Formats: sequence, structure tokens, C-alpha cells
Amino acid sequence: MPRTAASPPRPATAPPPSRRRRIRTQATPWLFAAPALLLFVMFLIIPIGYSLYLSFRGFRIQGGGAFGRRVETFVGLDNYQAVFTDHEFLAGLGRTLLYGVIAVPSVLGLALLFALLLDTPRIRARGFARTAIFLPYAVPGVIASLLWGFLYLPSTSPVNYLADKLHAGPLDFFGYPTLYFSLANIALWSGVGFNMVIIYTALRSIPPSVYEAARIDGASELQIALRIKVPLVAPALVLTGLFSVIGTLQLYSEPATLRPLTTTISFTWVPLMKIYQEAFMNDNLGGAAAASAVLALGILVLSLLLLRVLQRRTFGDNA
Repeated sequence: MPRTAASPPRPATAPPPSRRRRIRTQATPWLFAAPALLLFVMFLIIPIGYSLYLSFRGFRIQGGGAFGRRVETFVGLDNYQAVFTDHEFLAGLGRTLLYGVIAVPSVLGLALLFALLLDTPRIRARGFARTAIFLPYAVPGVIASLLWGFLYLPSTSPVNYLADKLHAGPLDFFGYPTLYFSLANIALWSGVGFNMVIIYTALRSIPPSVYEAARIDGASELQIALRIKVPLVAPALVLTGLFSVIGTLQLYSEPATLRPLTTTISFTWVPLMKIYQEAFMNDNLGGAAAASAVLALGILVLSLLLLRVLQRRTFGDNA
């Protein structure tokens, strides 16, 4: 039938994309991600694989007698068995957990307190206070440990000087159980600011209308903080708590830096110090690799369990 003047024109169909264009479209995201993927494989996947390979290797004496040779060979699970029967490694893990029981709640509690105080409507010098609380986080952990280490020494500690003037006797910051609180104080001084910024950012994302409705209903600032702000920033608390637990199990720089200042801290006081001694002082790369794998697996399992429990308490059973 011939098309009349009133008939609408047929829409022109776009030609199908060529094969080269489809390939280019699919390959473009991978080209942008290639540098990051290459660095991820080179500096994470390959070292982890090589560490696992070393964990099944060890040295054996072949030949016997005075002419025996020390050769590297496959030892199976012997290195892992040695890790689980090493009393120094297990004792260091126990000291790390005890340190975490003190440090993690203190850091998160103070970070939440400071974030809530900075979020109050009548706070003054908010920017200066936020910067001052966060500033210690910019100091490297080794430098912070040295600073506090000299403050802990009896000969240089101003606290001991005041205690001596008050006839309260010298205070032993490196004795047990005070040593755990001394190390937790370093983590407290440097970690509160970082966690405070995360929690404070979550608080600033809450709509102000929620607070206005609560004030109209007669709620005080304390009630708003406990019943509205804290439940709404629970995801930020879960995140900071998970980071704090992982950082606790990776404790190394603080005791390693303070070790030359006291005889209380041994070369194997925490698991990472034990791993360092096995790898670079005892030339036992296989044992160090096996201990690293056990510690990494423990951190992963504990983090997943903690995250699951906190998610259920925060978001309910559907999390």
C-alpha cells in the first residue's frame, strides 16, 4: 500500500555495533583497572603465595656426621605443628589479647565521647578541637612510642618526679600489670583521633530534622545522644571496632620500640615479634611463614565472626 501524506515516518533503526566496538567497550574498564590489578597481584597475591610455599619448607641435615649438609626440603605440616606447640608464640598471643581487652574499649569509648561532644549544637572552637584530637594520629607509631617511652622512664618521667616530690615513691610503668596500660595509653593517644573522625562524619550525615523533632518532644541533649545518635552511628562503630581488633592483633611497633628501655618486654613478647625473630634472627623462614599464616587466618576468622555478631546486634537477624 503506498504511504499517504498522513502516515508517520518509520523510525530509522540503528545499525548493530561492530565486533571491534563491542570488544573495545568491554575491554575499557579492564584497561583502567589493569594498573591496580597488577600492583595487587605483585605486592599481595604473589607474596602471600610465596609465604604459603615457604611454610611447607624447612631445613634438614643430609649425610650425617661431620660431613652433613643443611639443605632445604619439603617438611609438610611440621612447621604448623611447631607453631601450635610453641609456648612463646601462644604466650605472646595471650598478652596481645589482654592488651586488646584494655585498648579497644578505651579507644572506641573516647572516640565516641569526643565525637558526641563535637556534635553538640553549642560547642565552641569545633574546628580547633577536631584538629587537636586528630593531630596525634599524624605522629608515626614509632615516634609516639619513643616519646611515651621516655616519659615512662624513671629518670626522665615528670610523673615520677612529681611522685617523688609528694613522697609517693617511683612509679613502675614497665612492670606487670602496669605495662599493659602503658602500651594501651600509646594506642589511646594515637588511635582516638582517627576513630573520632569516622564516627563524627557519621554523626554529621544524620538529618538535623531528627534532632529538631526530638527537642520538640522534650528530649534533652543527653537523651538525644544516647537514644538517637549512638544507635544511628552503630555502623561506624562496627567499622572502627573491626579496625581496632585487627590493629590489636597486629601489635608490633610499640613493644618493639619500648623493648630496649626495659627488660620486661622480651624479643618474643607479641606474635609479630616472635615471627620477626624466627625469620631474621634464627633463619627459620619456614617457621616464620607458618606462624604468619596462622596469625593471618586467625585475624580473618575473628574479624568475620566479630563482624557477623555486630551486624546481627546492629541490623537484626536479616543482616
